[in-house]
Amino acid sequence: MSKTPGTVYLVGAGCGGADMITVRGLRLLERCGVVVYDDLLDKALLEAVPEGAEKIYVGKRQGRHSAAQEEICALLIEKAREGKTVVRLKGGDPFVFGRGGEEMLALRAAGIPCQEVPGVTSAIAVPALAGIPVTHRQISRSVHIITARTADTPGGLPEGLEALAALAGLHGTLVFLMGVSRLEELSARLLAAGMAPETPAAVVSEHMAVRGILADIAEKGTAVPPPAVIVVGETAAMDVGGAGQADG
Repeated sequence: MSKTPGTVYLVGAGCGGADMITVRGLRLLERCGVVVYDDLLDKALLEAVPEGAEKIYVGKRQGRHSAAQEEICALLIEKAREGKTVVRLKGGDPFVFGRGGEEMLALRAAGIPCQEVPGVTSAIAVPALAGIPVTHRQISRSVHIITARTADTPGGLPEGLEALAALAGLHGTLVFLMGVSRLEELSARLLAAGMAPETPAAVVSEHMAVRGILADIAEKGTAVPPPAVIVVGETAAMDVGGAGQADG
């Protein structure tokens, strides 16, 4: 074990292809001694890791076996204490529902030098690929990114959906992550909270986009396999020239 710990970098791999990572993130990969990586990222990124560096897969995807968060934090601390430069490679942005905050707190508590390297989050990039801007000066002056999967609330949906519905009614856009399996309940709750049935809504992935309204998006959105992003608000009806997903 090294007397001087190495540094852990929480690197966002971005959303989509390997070329969505930042230049800084790629350079850190190219000189790391260990990479600890998740699902939902382009495995071509691992080709940038130096020969001889450790590559450790820890999963973190719904429905598949993955390491517990406590185990991942302990692993990062262990490898840093060996004096190695560690890249914790996470899809999207580490601080947007990526548990990066938990890992950063654990590293700091252990006295390990650590930095976060932002990535392109799916909450913005995936709608953009479908031609949906999450904000627009005339019709959407705010964007609210919400997890649709919580462990400590009834039904697993976030609290305060009524307040979110009101915000969307005030020229805002709601973006839900990890919510495809709960789309029917989510849309029903938003309607019950007072959102108009004709409110535009969309379910989008990197390769497919389905548009509708809040009243029918639960039925239409089943055509889009997860992982996907749910957009609710006026901009969900827009198509300003995305990257060419197939429309449902």
